[in-house]
Amino acid sequence: MQNLQYKAGGRAFAQIAQFHPELTALRRDLHAHPELGFEEVYTSARVREALRAAGVDEVHEGIGRTGVVGVVRGRGRSSGQMVGLRADMDALPMAEHNDFAWRSCKSGLMHGCGHDGHTTMLVGAARYLAATRRFDGTAVLIFQPGEEGMGGARVMIEDGLFERFPVQSVFAMHNWPAMKPGTIGLNEGAMMAAADRITIEITGRGGHGAHPYQTVDVVLVAAHITTALQSIVARNVRAIDSAVISVCAMRAGELGAFSVMPGEATLVGTVRSFSPKVQDMMEARIKDLCSAIALGFGATATVRYERIYPATINTASEARFAAGVAEQLVGAESVVRNLEPSMGAEDFSFMLQAKPGAYLRLGQGNGAALHNSRYDFNDAVLPLGAALHASLVEQAMPLTGGV
Repeated sequence: MQNLQYKAGGRAFAQIAQFHPELTALRRDLHAHPELGFEEVYTSARVREALRAAGVDEVHEGIGRTGVVGVVRGRGRSSGQMVGLRADMDALPMAEHNDFAWRSCKSGLMHGCGHDGHTTMLVGAARYLAATRRFDGTAVLIFQPGEEGMGGARVMIEDGLFERFPVQSVFAMHNWPAMKPGTIGLNEGAMMAAADRITIEITGRGGHGAHPYQTVDVVLVAAHITTALQSIVARNVRAIDSAVISVCAMRAGELGAFSVMPGEATLVGTVRSFSPKVQDMMEARIKDLCSAIALGFGATATVRYERIYPATINTASEARFAAGVAEQLVGAESVVRNLEPSMGAEDFSFMLQAKPGAYLRLGQGNGAALHNSRYDFNDAVLPLGAALHASLVEQAMPLTGGV
């Protein structure tokens, strides 16, 4: 067994740790073969192969295009309960700068967020649950495509995920480099923010840079809009709430035409918040502010506001339950029950809008950050993540009369 760098206990962890090397081999194979959202053909095939080898009762493919769902029935069926566990499968469109043997074999594609590890941990849980079946009910193992900005969770739901598998609750976890291995974090409310996209199209009148008085300068308008947008959070959002507006890209003119003032400019950015009320307010203020500023300079501004992902909000009872399960694995001192929310976004939020559940952070150590070209998932935490998945099922649907 590999050096685990942490302490964990329990029957599920001990048993899963015995096939840790096999999980590591699978994880590294997935890392070497990254695929973008809804293109996870190789990954889905490896998942289906692993689930069948593990002896799960059912394997369903093509849900949400490339999604896979495995079903494991417990020894008992009297509860009629069904619990969902979700892992994301897709990679990122970025070049990898690692030099280990399992680095990406695809130019411009990389598992830079650890979804290879998430998928492997759920496969490990499937193997354990199918072998032991120490629960009363049904475990639904959801391998989701397209988490990275493509809304794969929403696509699976629209494709009938919860009609076909009517779970009473659903859980997911994400590795977190800022937490040390063997630690688990969550809270009873907002875990991640809503992610919205803003596109601001500014139209003025172009002309010669030597005669700006003959133009309506869209670059100047864009600069004023960029600065003014920062006042929305500072002067419209309560200090006890949280929100972010960031302008992340601007396009105007041609770099080679240094004396030509463009007639059009585009700003693109993101808005993050936790409250629908704050979200509504910011959308309205952005539109009003951009229009008024542009008008003041004789230009026009059109705002397209797109709500990409809702906020990821844990339901309180499921979060408390999951924290209790985690404490039994790693001890109360290694579970953070009041983890600070992140302004990042996660499409597991769509599942939490449809079903009660919780999203957890699994510490993996202070290596490279997520979405970094030198990131790699820490294989040492594979047994713990798999055991946490499995334990959520066993304790949510316990066998009556012992095992």
